Amino acid sequence: MLKRICVTLCQAAVATGMMAGLAAADDSFIIVQSTTSTQNSGLLDAILPQFQDKTGIEVRVVAVGTGQAIRNAQNGDGDVLLVHSKPSEEQFVANGWGVQRFDVMYNDFVIVGPASDPAGVAGSEDVVDALTRIAQAGAVFASRGDDSGTHKAEIRLWAATGIDVAAQSGTWYRETGSGMGATLNTGTGMGAYIMTDRATWISFGNKGDHQVLVQGDPRMFNQYGVILVNPEKHDNIKADAGQAFIDWLTGAEGQAAIAAYQIDGQQLFFPNATR
Repeated sequence: MLKRICVTLCQAAVATGMMAGLAAADDSFIIVQSTTSTQNSGLLDAILPQFQDKTGIEVRVVAVGTGQAIRNAQNGDGDVLLVHSKPSEEQFVANGWGVQRFDVMYNDFVIVGPASDPAGVAGSEDVVDALTRIAQAGAVFASRGDDSGTHKAEIRLWAATGIDVAAQSGTWYRETGSGMGATLNTGTGMGAYIMTDRATWISFGNKGDHQVLVQGDPRMFNQYGVILVNPEKHDNIKADAGQAFIDWLTGAEGQAAIAAYQIDGQQLFFPNATR
């Protein structure tokens, strides 16, 4: 009997040690649900090692469209949300899925198109007028059509034109249902106009004869925000490690790392966190 008790106690001790080890391993990483632009631009690859070196916490990124990232976070499939659709982010917090939203950084959207510019929009700083001219010319426009932050912004701008692009789907208005990189590849291949975030465009390698044609409209401002997923909604959320990442990203070191990231001498994101 005594021997059996000792064996049981030893097994319990081993199991406890294993659970402690697993907990420690779990605390060593977090999952960030993020948008494709932060990944495709190379930003996260550049700055996340700095956070890991400082804290020992690895950041594993799931890069999808903003709409999908929000749904994933709502399902508890991530500890932190880093996306770029402020109205959707604020709703996420208001509905109790997120703790608090913080501004992180910004850039802008641009419309790129072929050098031939069939709609004659080159140099325009009025995005609504430019989209109207593209539609009136029946020029091909490639949309992500994927509920991403870029797609949400694009649809808001089309709404301002009064043009029902859903009714034009499959004609001059083409929806790829894909991420920004794939949409740029498709759009450049068909000589289409495309709305993209500037960071992805700068880092995109297959530009062909496409160039930035429409830029500078304040309505094309592109703000990014970060949110801790509410641990009261899901037991698996690593609140302490997730908050440590948010504090770093919105603090002096993270903001400096964002500002320092450049491609060909061009800064892709501009930090603007306020705490």
